[in-house]
Amino acid sequence: MTSDAITVQRTIKAAPAQIFALLADAAKHSQFDGSGSVRGTRQDSQPLSLGTTFGMSMHMGIPYSTSNTVVEFEPDRRIAWKTTGLKGLIGGRVWRYELEPTTDGTIVRETWDLSQDKQGFLLKRSKMAGKTKNDMNKTLDRIAQTLEG
Repeated sequence: MTSDAITVQRTIKAAPAQIFALLADAAKHSQFDGSGSVRGTRQDSQPLSLGTTFGMSMHMGIPYSTSNTVVEFEPDRRIAWKTTGLKGLIGGRVWRYELEPTTDGTIVRETWDLSQDKQGFLLKRSKMAGKTKNDMNKTLDRIAQTLEG
């Protein structure tokens, strides 16, 4: 990985509002996460909005938790959250979803942005970049399966 971000995209046969509603519900993230690491939220479900902070229970070899803050929010068009752990000592990657309506459905772009990540230098040079790209494609497949029926 030579840049600070990886982006994958797919056209999903659903309206942007349907896709955005799924993405903006942190309690549903484990249903479409392609990595299998998202286990659930750590608080009651609420629609996400700009500035919302939400915790996630995760598992990648060992259980851990993250704190996520919504840093970009444009209803039915874009949502992104910054993920940190250990009270902000690690992380800083941004997960971004951009939605573009088309006549065939909606182009969904997912981006893993390491430009603000404290471990970005190491992550870009590890095998995690390739695995993350594969997992992101699986995520878009699972979103499509959920919404296309």
